[in-house]
Amino acid sequence: MSYIGLTGKNIVIFTQNYLTMQTILGSGGAIGKELALCLTAYSKDFRLVSRNPQKINPGDELIKADLTVAEQVNKAVKGSDVVYLVAGLPYSIKSWEAQWPVVMSNVIDACKVYNSKLVFFDNIYMLNPVSMGNMTEDSPVGPVSRKGKVRAQIAQMIIDEINAGNLKAIIARSADFYGPEIQNSVLLEAVYKNLKAGKKANWFCSLSFKHSFTFTPDAALATAMLGNSEDAWNQVWHLPTAPEPLTGEEWIKAFAAQLDEDPKSLVAGKTIVKIMGLFNPVMKEFVEMLYQYDRDYIFNSSKFEKHFNFKPTPYLEGIKRIIEADAISYIKTH
Repeated sequence: MSYIGLTGKNIVIFTQNYLTMQTILGSGGAIGKELALCLTAYSKDFRLVSRNPQKINPGDELIKADLTVAEQVNKAVKGSDVVYLVAGLPYSIKSWEAQWPVVMSNVIDACKVYNSKLVFFDNIYMLNPVSMGNMTEDSPVGPVSRKGKVRAQIAQMIIDEINAGNLKAIIARSADFYGPEIQNSVLLEAVYKNLKAGKKANWFCSLSFKHSFTFTPDAALATAMLGNSEDAWNQVWHLPTAPEPLTGEEWIKAFAAQLDEDPKSLVAGKTIVKIMGLFNPVMKEFVEMLYQYDRDYIFNSSKFEKHFNFKPTPYLEGIKRIIEADAISYIKTH
């Protein structure tokens, strides 16, 4: 059964297949929650998996699981037609190096046992910084950070299984992201929340470089579309991200204008971030990623846009939707 749905400016033909079980590993995060809503266009059978899963749709099946434990992953994946790995780990290189290879190995092994297809929600940490100015699916892998090396390792685990004919999978990559449901976006924490509180917005290295951000509702919808498109498998896809990204200065001015605040800003260079890292664990972990702010960071998703006739949410519209959602949430809780 098929029908046409309107999502933002995109008309998407959805195909419902009531026989497919779609399982989300890491369903408690911003992407997992939005993905669970998007998948209702394709199936009525959903399994949400996390340490403390909560229903998003009335009929969701909930399974508690630690993805580092193979037996629990096997239980979560059993009977799944499509598995979406959208889990996040604590932003700690020690956690990433110790846990990500184990998680990926467990998920791949379970998918192979139960003949489940895998969609992995990835980032771009593994790319060589020389390609930051125009990141495509063909950009060279060459991480310069420890976190990037972990991401390269786990992505290669999937690619090796695809090449061996053991796994049907998709690697769906996102730029840094922002959106109405996400709580740990650098853009929202450093810019929006500070300006909203009457403080200076924070940025890194320089205000003059362009920086792409992927809107999470677009990313979730696109991930659902990929997982239910027969011609998308065994490829890397960049998730839809608006072109012509704003500079740091323009991002700050855009948020400030919507908030009717003065676009004041404070730029932290590498030395300052290192000092901040002495007192803030997140900043300590962030130092090695500053190369993403000392040059243009432009994410190219034209492959997806052309294939699916999809137009990403424009940046100014995304900003307005974030502020509107925040206002509605405030009203509901007060």
